[in-house]
Amino acid sequence: MTQTITIDPVTRIEGHSKITIQLNDEGRVTDARFHVTQFRGFEKLTEGRTYAEMPSLTARICGICPVSHLVASAKACDDLMAVQIPETAVKLRQILNLAQIAQSHALSFFHLSSPDFILGFDSDPAQRNIFGVAQAAPQIARDGIALRKFGQQVIEILGGKRIHPAWVVPGGVNAPLTAEKRGQILAMIPTALEQARRSLDWYKGIFGQFDAEIRTFANFPTLFMGLVNDKGELEFYDGKIRIMNAKGEIIADKLDPHNYRDYIAEAVEPDSYLKSPYYKPLGYPEGIFRVGPLARMNIIDRCGTPIADEEWAEFRMLERGATLSSFQYHYARLIEIVFCIERMEQLLNTPDILDEFVRAHARPNRLEGIGMSEAPRGTLLHHYRVDRTGLVQWVNMIIATGNNNLAMNKGVFQVARHFIRGDKIEEGMLNRVEAVIRTFDPCLSCSTHAVGQMPLEVSLLAADGTVLDRVQQG
Repeated sequence: MTQTITIDPVTRIEGHSKITIQLNDEGRVTDARFHVTQFRGFEKLTEGRTYAEMPSLTARICGICPVSHLVASAKACDDLMAVQIPETAVKLRQILNLAQIAQSHALSFFHLSSPDFILGFDSDPAQRNIFGVAQAAPQIARDGIALRKFGQQVIEILGGKRIHPAWVVPGGVNAPLTAEKRGQILAMIPTALEQARRSLDWYKGIFGQFDAEIRTFANFPTLFMGLVNDKGELEFYDGKIRIMNAKGEIIADKLDPHNYRDYIAEAVEPDSYLKSPYYKPLGYPEGIFRVGPLARMNIIDRCGTPIADEEWAEFRMLERGATLSSFQYHYARLIEIVFCIERMEQLLNTPDILDEFVRAHARPNRLEGIGMSEAPRGTLLHHYRVDRTGLVQWVNMIIATGNNNLAMNKGVFQVARHFIRGDKIEEGMLNRVEAVIRTFDPCLSCSTHAVGQMPLEVSLLAADGTVLDRVQQG
């Protein structure tokens, strides 16, 4: 007879989920699963709406990274219109997306994960939050809050508001950048870059203290997937798909996002509403891959900005092949924040950035459109089919978090197998099981509503149903 530990809900992530862990009679973990129990149905809800509404509608999928869906959706609509949008509009969309990634990464690293690094995975959960960080390491807390504020301010300056800006539209953006707004953003960049570099230096000095976590937090061979530009550099807005194996070998390159169905398929598990994409040539589940900051740092030839390139080269020294431990998603996020700030400055200093021609106008000239970009959490795809009047008939979205679903499940099993033993549940064990999910940063906006509160109860039952141990948080 097996015993079951249920963690319900999993805290500090967006949405609703639970973890179930199966133990045998000897108290050893035999299985563990990450279940996403929430169903929202945006793919069906948008059917019958006009294609021009899709960017603003799908941005409502997430309050933390609305820009990610805004950009991918607008690209799909550009494809439906069969237009090449103005180059200045491309750059402005890129700047907005870079700001989005920087602020989202800051939220994930500083607000949600740094309490574990600074206060310890086994520390008092009542103190293990951003307020505890502010007391124990005030400079780190200040830098984290400031970096998130920087990204949000850039979004507001460009898009008019920090959450759900409507500035990105099919065909480009709806207003050019002014010299005044350009100057506002450029004035903030030196301080933001200093804060990002200071945080990165700090993290490099402390992550070696977490050897057990690095060895067990989803540390196993998988494929890695993401977009790169034509130079093999880090690319968030456009580019082609590159796929690398665990040895660091490129097994597929320059794959067209429009042909994604040739190399990505989606499986459905009966215990989760979250789909499980996989690399089609290897089948399911052998085609497991990871996306997001760790994957991007693995697949690229360089970042493409001076400071980020130096940091990336140091990062790649961690392993001979690809860096496999998902614990190092945190390291990769900090490098990407540096890159985002540097790249924004480069784009803002291009000669045509103030050009007033920022939107192409057209009706739908195709019945099918695909848009792919990089969200903070990884590769994001929107695929639409419309009728001849432009009404949406069918939608498919492959969300970044979904791309990591197979790896998150395997990671939960690896952590649980390492840390759970016998008939005693330790609070630090619970935190580590949740923390491996947080390394992937699977849409964490809900956490901002319950800082310091972790309503979690776990019961360990014997084969006859007797409660052997119970731990409650929050």
